[in-house]
Amino acid sequence: MKTVPTADEILDRSFRRAARKMREKRNKDRANEEFVRAVSSAVHDRLVQIMQDIPIIEDLSPFYQDMVDILFGIDRFKKSLGAVGWAAKQTRVLGSRMAREVRWSPDTQVKRKQAVARIASVVHQIDEHLRFLNDARNTLRKLPDIREEYTVVVAGYPNVGKSSFIRLVSTAEPEIAEYPFTTREIILGHRKVGRRSIQFVDTPGLLYRPRIGRNAVEQQAINALMHVADLVLYILDPSETCGYSLSDQLSLLEEMKDLVPAPMIVVVNKADELLLTGYSNMSTLTGEGVDAVLQEILTRAAASSTPRPGHSQSEIRL
Repeated sequence: MKTVPTADEILDRSFRRAARKMREKRNKDRANEEFVRAVSSAVHDRLVQIMQDIPIIEDLSPFYQDMVDILFGIDRFKKSLGAVGWAAKQTRVLGSRMAREVRWSPDTQVKRKQAVARIASVVHQIDEHLRFLNDARNTLRKLPDIREEYTVVVAGYPNVGKSSFIRLVSTAEPEIAEYPFTTREIILGHRKVGRRSIQFVDTPGLLYRPRIGRNAVEQQAINALMHVADLVLYILDPSETCGYSLSDQLSLLEEMKDLVPAPMIVVVNKADELLLTGYSNMSTLTGEGVDAVLQEILTRAAASSTPRPGHSQSEIRL
């Protein structure tokens, strides 16, 4: 998906293209007619190209469809695409009609200016939609390229050590900090295991609260858990230095078990501060227990013959 130009950029390029054609005409009146046709054609072609460059929402996998809906709203996205389509049709129809009027006008230059102003008015009407689509493009191109590989989605409350674990076991380099909600988007890492690759998805922190009340950052995490996970690694912090109670973390865990279709491994982090019996314990600070957790993941991956069906049927190529 290429950069979506503004209305002024589309018109400026179309005018330059039309001016070149106009210079090729010796007859001034015919040149004015040709200028209108050329502007109309150039604007129409550019608007059609914009629509062709944008992925069809229905062709995307559920993960990417939900991401578009979370980040922008599918209805708003389609509305802007519809506006571009409307403008493309209008400029073609308007250009053809106005060019004929220029041909039979007693003053072709005045009529040409009127025609160009009408076309420019149509394009300016969708400038807001063009800018929205370009903003969407700039965000969508940053989405992770979820491959058809065994996928481990790491989840839990903010600041429990998800990003630290991902950085220790994969190629991802997420930002690590001692404050909540450092991870504001989906981060992807990979680990080669022989001839096979496993991908780790680091998700934004989740809170235990009604799903309808979750913000866009949390919704991205839920989306990854629902659509791309072959295995979920849920991390607990019994020391509560993450800023949240263990009881709330366990409540979220129970919700995830009911909500997420993928199998789950539950592990305790910050074992250097506090151990919790009944779970695998590790410390991403000292590295204690991390290899054991990783080995459990690799064992699960080896036992899985294929990735979750459909979790990456269609990718956004931007």
